[in-house]
Formats: sequence, C-alpha cells, structure tokens
Amino acid sequence: MGAPMAANLVRAGVDVRGFDVVPAALDAATAAGIRVTESATEAVRGADVVLTMLPSGRHVLEAYRGGLLGAAAPGTLFVDCSTIAVDDAREAAALAVAAGHRAVDAPVSGGVVGATAATLTFMVGAGDAEFAAVRPVLELMGSRIVHCGGSGLGQAAKVCNNMILGVSQIVVGEAFVLGERLGLAHEALFEVASGASGQCWALTTNCPVPGPVPTSPANRDYAAGFAGALMSKDLGLAEEAIHVTGVDAQLGLLARRIYADYAAGDGGSRDFSGIIEEIRSRSAIGSASVTTEERGA
Repeated sequence: MGAPMAANLVRAGVDVRGFDVVPAALDAATAAGIRVTESATEAVRGADVVLTMLPSGRHVLEAYRGGLLGAAAPGTLFVDCSTIAVDDAREAAALAVAAGHRAVDAPVSGGVVGATAATLTFMVGAGDAEFAAVRPVLELMGSRIVHCGGSGLGQAAKVCNNMILGVSQIVVGEAFVLGERLGLAHEALFEVASGASGQCWALTTNCPVPGPVPTSPANRDYAAGFAGALMSKDLGLAEEAIHVTGVDAQLGLLARRIYADYAAGDGGSRDFSGIIEEIRSRSAIGSASVTTEERGA
C-alpha cells in the first residue's frame, strides 16, 4: 500500500524519495516518479516528513534504531503508517522523541483500492501539534483523517477496526454460502443486504463473490488487495490486546483462529475475502431447498 500512497504524494507535487528492500517495488516507485535511493537512511536525510509502511512492529523499531532516526535532521516528523501493536507504536514514538524528532502513528484503512484512489482513512495517534503538522500530508493520500488521541491510539483504533472487518468478512462469506445452499442468487442477496441492515464494507466493497461489485478481488480470483496473511497478523494484534485487557471478545478470537488457518495455506497470499472458499469446502452437502414447515410457516 505504501507504493500507491507515495505515488499520490508525487502527483500532488511533493518531492518524494523512497527505498524498499524489494527490487520490484523500487522499479514501480521509479515508474511513479519517486526518487529511489540506495538506502533508507539516504532517503530520510533532509526530509521534512518520514513515512514508513512496514510489516510489523519489529521492523519499525529496527528501522528506527538502525539508522533512520540518526540520519534525519532534528525535528523531523516521523509518521508510521504500519499496522503494529500499540506498545510498539508507543516505543517507536518514544525513540523518535528521544532522538529529537516528532512522532505520529497513522495506520490506514481502505486497502490497495483506497490507497490508489487517495481515499484512505487515517487513524492518527499524536499530540495536537503533531496532528496539525501531519494532517495536510495525510490529506493528499486519504479522504478521512481522524485524530484518535495520543501516541498509540491510532493503532488502537486500527486493531479494533480490523477485528470488526475480519469478523464481518467471515459472516458475509457464510451468508453467501448459505444463500447458495438455499437456492438464492448472489445478485439477489447482494441487492437486499447492501441496502438493508446487513450492509457493511465486507459486502459492498469487498464482496466475496464475482459480479455484484466488479472491483472486488472475487472478480480476479481473489488476487490480494489485502492478503489473508495480513488479516491473520492484524487479528493476532487484536488477540494480544484482548488478552492484555481481559475483554470477552469471543468472535474476535474465533476470527483470529479462522484466519490463522486460512493464512497457513494458499490463503496467505490471496485476498482475505477468499475465506468464502474455505467456508464452502468445509460446509456439509445439504439440501438446496427448505420446506414451508421447516421455515416455520
């Protein structure tokens, strides 16, 4: 997601220098007008704002300690858009401040589609001054910028949001499989639920069956917009937070187990909406019709 976000900054006239450890990502960055550097430390030298988008808290902390903080000019605004644990976000912010910089955690929601269209939601954890400084930058990449509170609370909002998303994507998949078994057309179920109380992002944007939403991954054999491995990771962060806080979040924990199993196989690299295929494969063969008596009529 970092690549299309950076490309939107370039299109807005921002001078963007970037680095990635994946050669293909560097090629794509160059094509998007980003000035690719030989190292991450070279990219941050002289920058007013440093944005990171990394797989885990460990990677963020290693990058900060491994040279980014030391290479940046005093007072640089460090903005981490990764999805990581709240404690890791707060540790990263503390490291940045101790090194003479400013720090913001700003995880995103909206997937690759939102990153490309600059319609992301940013969940920001920062002080008031830092939020005021970072908002104009984030508005070039997103349509909704929410100040969630102090350091780490952007990540708190993200972990809660993605727990909702993980649970809802599973139940939307279950509903479509149930509808199939009952003889209900995908289009009919979508038409009803998308305008009724079942409406949700997992249905109207990430619809798990081909057809009703042409831009959903289901129309591309579940090519990842947001991979199953990433959903499993994010639900793992939710699981950690649930255990720390003692919340009785039964559906969140169940979703974590379901996505951990999905990510352990081919689902790790496929879109997380492909969980519907796992639901189908585990579903018992049953009747496709229901009698009037069974419906309770």
